[in-house]
Amino acid sequence: MKKVITYGSFDLFHEGHYRLLKRAKELGDYLIVGITTEQYDNQRGKLNVVDSLMDRIEHVKQTGLVDEIIIEDHIGQKTEDIIKYNIDVFTVGSDWTGVFDYLKEYCEVVYLERTRGVSSTMKRAQNYSIIRLGIVGTGRIAKRFIPEAKYVSGINVEAVYNPNIDSARNFAEQFELERFTEEFEQFMDGIDAIYIASPHETHYEYIKRALTEHKHVLCEKPMVLNENEAKELYALAKDNDCILMEGIKTAYCPGFQQVLSVVRSGLIGKVCDVEACFTKLENPLSRELTDVKYGGSFTELGSYALLPIIKILGKNYKNVFFQSIYAENGIDMYTKVHFEYEKAMATAKVGLQAKSEGQMIISGTKGYVIVDAPWWKTSSFEIRYEDSTYNEKYFSKFLGDGLRYEISDFVSAVNGNEKNGWKLTREESIAIARLMECFLSRKGLENDTIL
Repeated sequence: MKKVITYGSFDLFHEGHYRLLKRAKELGDYLIVGITTEQYDNQRGKLNVVDSLMDRIEHVKQTGLVDEIIIEDHIGQKTEDIIKYNIDVFTVGSDWTGVFDYLKEYCEVVYLERTRGVSSTMKRAQNYSIIRLGIVGTGRIAKRFIPEAKYVSGINVEAVYNPNIDSARNFAEQFELERFTEEFEQFMDGIDAIYIASPHETHYEYIKRALTEHKHVLCEKPMVLNENEAKELYALAKDNDCILMEGIKTAYCPGFQQVLSVVRSGLIGKVCDVEACFTKLENPLSRELTDVKYGGSFTELGSYALLPIIKILGKNYKNVFFQSIYAENGIDMYTKVHFEYEKAMATAKVGLQAKSEGQMIISGTKGYVIVDAPWWKTSSFEIRYEDSTYNEKYFSKFLGDGLRYEISDFVSAVNGNEKNGWKLTREESIAIARLMECFLSRKGLENDTIL
């Protein structure tokens, strides 16, 4: 008897799950399916799981394809199960290609081509349809998005758009997407939402066109570079009953939220100063360092460094001014932004051709919080006091590239649960757009900008 084993959450059971189990069954005579527990899903970074373990077991059982169901609840269990059940073939979907090659030591490993496209008839709990998502853009961040999206239940990436058809085709082939196109209107057919990962200056038009067609939008930072455009788009989203969300991934990550909770609890007293730094050495030939109009350190990284300042001290600062070091082509290599509040101050530092310590320090009247580099991927931080015996360190998860957290909140919002909207509010997003506009209006000038 040839034994086959496969694993998964099998949340919101749909046609794609059924087809995978059917093909897995065809690989042998006896099919064992491992279904993950809620605790293990959380541990491995699977977010937004809706169905209970018992419901997921029942859905798999009802297919009539499975000979035995087991429960997966810890790391390393796959190897244990393969040995325990004398497995001949281990199989999973092709979106995991290469990840489980280490199991070839114990049995044959087969990656099954994923089911392209999700039928609109596939329903989830509470009668919500699985969100069919299209991606605008095929660059680095778009390529990080798809591997992260597979960790979030209730969403399926189905299409990609790029004005360069060859780029769209290559992207679709690489990630096994159902559709690719160079026509934006054609791209929006058959999808419920879009993720925008195109150059900054294109965001406004793509968002507006999508919202007009009643599509939900998750847009990479900076969402737009102009305050009035941000206000217009949020109003349009409201009028069309759509979700519009800016993808500053740090805002949605558990560790950063824990930092904010500690600060707001009063443990370090009244906040007097926030310092946030994000620098990296970018390829001189990259778009960020060759686009003389919209490139540069501040437009690329400023949203991250501004985020904790706006979240902690608010958007009603008294004054702000910029200092930059510019390259010969006019792009800012390194920029500092100084804020003055009624009884506090703040500094944001960003750079693409200058390197500094990427930490965040929040100073208070009783102590301070320090988040070591890279603070925008917060996995730990420490509260420090005058008496160091009271110092306390905190730890939190930051899984993968961190995009799964914003995707999870986006899915929840689209499905009518906007309880996490406080993580990055409409007003905070508009405030960041205003600062982008202010910087660009003074870019390359010798004098500091003062508001």
